[in-house]
Amino acid sequence: MKYKKYIKDAINISEIGLGGWQLGQDGSWKSMTEIEAIKLVHTSLDFGINFFDTAPNYGFGTSEERLGKALKKADRSKIVINTKFGHTHTGTLNFSSKYIRASLEGSLKRLQVDYIDSFIIHSPPSEYFDGNKNDHYEILEKLIEEGKIKAYGASLDTYDDMKLLMDTTNSKVIETFFNIFHQDTLQGFEEAQTNEVGLIVKIPLDSGWLTGKYNAQSTFNDIRSRWSKEDIETRAQLVNNLKAITGTEENLAQIAIAFCLAYDAVSTVIPGNITIEQLTNNVKSSEISMPQHLLEKLEQLYQSEIKKRNLPW
Repeated sequence: MKYKKYIKDAINISEIGLGGWQLGQDGSWKSMTEIEAIKLVHTSLDFGINFFDTAPNYGFGTSEERLGKALKKADRSKIVINTKFGHTHTGTLNFSSKYIRASLEGSLKRLQVDYIDSFIIHSPPSEYFDGNKNDHYEILEKLIEEGKIKAYGASLDTYDDMKLLMDTTNSKVIETFFNIFHQDTLQGFEEAQTNEVGLIVKIPLDSGWLTGKYNAQSTFNDIRSRWSKEDIETRAQLVNNLKAITGTEENLAQIAIAFCLAYDAVSTVIPGNITIEQLTNNVKSSEISMPQHLLEKLEQLYQSEIKKRNLPW
C-alpha cells in the first residue's frame, strides 16, 4: 500500500481507502451483517488501509456504529476517519448550520472517538458552498479550535462547486466525483494541490460500470434503476470504447482506480467493496502504474466522446 498527504497535522493516508456506505444495515438486499462489516474493516487494516469514510445516513447510523466497533482496538493515532453532515441518521436532510454540532456529536458517539479527522458537508445544494453567504464555515472553524475536528470541507460533484468552495472558504478536504467517465472536477485539481486541499475521489467505478461487468442488456433494481434504457446503452458503448483503448477486460476496475490515482492531487480513492474479493481486487490497483500515454488517451476519450453526452449519475 502506498500513502499520500491528506491534511495538515494528520498522518499520510492509504491511497486506497474504505468507503463505508456498505457497512451499514438498511434493509436492502446488499446490506451486511455486523460480523461481515467488522471483518471487512479488519481485512482492510490488514491490507494497510488507514483511511475510512462514512456518514450518519449510511445504514441509518449503523455504518458509523460498526466502523467504531471494528476500530475500537486500533491505534487511533494511526487511523484517519472522515464523516459527514447534512444527511441524517434518520434518513432526512438537515443542512442547517444550527444542526452541525448535534450531527457531529452523534457521529463521535457512534464512532466511539473523541475527534474526527475530517468533517464534510454531504452533497448539499450548491448555495451551501459559498462561504460568504453561509455561517457553516465559522462553526466548523470553532470545532477545529475545540479539537473536535482537524479539517472540514464538502462532498461535491462539479468543478463549479469545487471552485466556489475553495475560493470562499478555508476548506481543506473535498470528496469529489471523479472517474474516467466524469472528469469535470479535474479542472480544479491543480488549485486544490496549490491550496493543500486533500482530495477524496468518490464513485471511481461509476457505480459499477467501470468494472466492465455490465452491458446494453443489463437491468437494475436498486438506486441505479434511475437510468433509462438509452442511458444504459450509451454507457455500454462507452465501456466497449474504453476496453478497446485499454486492451483489457478482466482488470478494467483496477485500470479505472489507477486512472484516479495517477493524479498527484488525489489523496485517496474510495471504491465500494461489498465482498472481501472486491476489496482485494481494488487494493491491487495500488500496484498499477498508469502510463502517461494511456492517461492522455483516457482524457481525450472524455473530451471527444463523453463530455458532450452529459452522462447522468
